[in-house]
Amino acid sequence: MKNNIMIIDDEKIVGDMAKLSLEQEGYEVETFLDGESALNRMEKKSFDVVITDLKMKGIDGLEVLRNVKHLYPDTVVIMITAFANLDVAIEAMRDDVQDFFPKPVKIKELKASIKKALEKKAG
Repeated sequence: MKNNIMIIDDEKIVGDMAKLSLEQEGYEVETFLDGESALNRMEKKSFDVVITDLKMKGIDGLEVLRNVKHLYPDTVVIMITAFANLDVAIEAMRDDVQDFFPKPVKIKELKASIKKALEKKAG
C-alpha cells in the first residue's frame, strides 16, 4: 500500500512541484491551496504525512497542525514557510511538528524527512 501525503500551500506551483517529485518516489499525493479545504478532506480520509505552509489566508499552518494532531495523532506534520521565525518554530515543535523547512524547500531534504518520519512511524 502506498503512503499518502497531503500538501497544503497557497502557492500552486509549490504544491504542484512537490507533488510531481513525491509521486515519482511512489507516494500518493493530494494538494490543497488552503487549510480549510484540506481539513475538510481530512474528515473523510487520513494521511500518513501532511506538509503545510505556515502563512496562509484563513486557517494557517499552526491551526492545521493542531487539527491534524487532534484528528490523527499519528500523522506526521512537516511545516514549510517563507517567513521562518524562531518563536513560531518553537510553538510548532511543541505541537509535535516533525520538521520545519524554510522556502524554497530543497526537495531532497523534504524527501529525507518524509522517509525518516515514515520509518519511525512504522517502526
